[in-house]
Formats: sequence, C-alpha cells, structure tokens
Amino acid sequence: MPPPTTTPETMTQTPEGERIANPTASFSGLDKISGRIIMFDVAMNETVQFGALQVTPRACYTRPPTETQNTTSFVEVDEITLKAEIRRIFSGWMFANSPGLNAVEHPIYDVWLIDCKTTPPSTTPSAGQQ
Repeated sequence: MPPPTTTPETMTQTPEGERIANPTASFSGLDKISGRIIMFDVAMNETVQFGALQVTPRACYTRPPTETQNTTSFVEVDEITLKAEIRRIFSGWMFANSPGLNAVEHPIYDVWLIDCKTTPPSTTPSAGQQ
C-alpha cells in the first residue's frame, strides 16, 4: 500500500528543517540623536521610511514552534542623502537571534530584525515621519 499523500489541508507538522515564509517583518529602529527606539512592521516587498532610511524586506522566514527558533529576513536598506539621492547601504540577511551580526549601522540610525509575523501590518504612517 503506498504512503498517504500529504496536502496542505492534511499536513499538521512541518518537515524538520523547513522554514515558514511570513508576509510581514517586524523591525526596531534606533534614532541615536533622540535616543528613541521605534518598532515598525513592513509587508514583504513594501518600503517603510525610518528617518533617512528606507527599509524593504524581501523575505522573512521562521521555523515551526517545535524546532529551535531561527528568524531571518532578507532586507534592503537605502539611505536618502542630503542631496536627495538614494544610496543602498545594506542588502543581506538579518537574524533576529543575533541582532548585532547584521544590523544596519548608520551614523544616526540603527535598524535590526525583531520577528516575522503571519499577519499583514496594520495601516499606520511611516515609522520615520516626525
């Protein structure tokens, strides 16, 4: 007898090592001038402005609750210069469990990954609008 077929409707467990794609990435940002920390959520392939930085997550992965947590996100961060030019300052993976490893470090702003969420972000103004 062949093994039963697994479909998304019947699958209750994720195979070991499989990552779960999420629609939203959650970040923290530090404004070093004011000392203010802001948390903000960004949908995949959307851009949120935090101060002079534009943060765009391209992927956000978590692991099933039965495994060791490993939350990662591929993120692109652009800086808007004083001459109104856009300059890419970061493109790579961020790791929530090691925020210092690949956090965006800028003279005025720091940005790091906090979590991935299964729900889309609520409609709120950009994190950097003051």
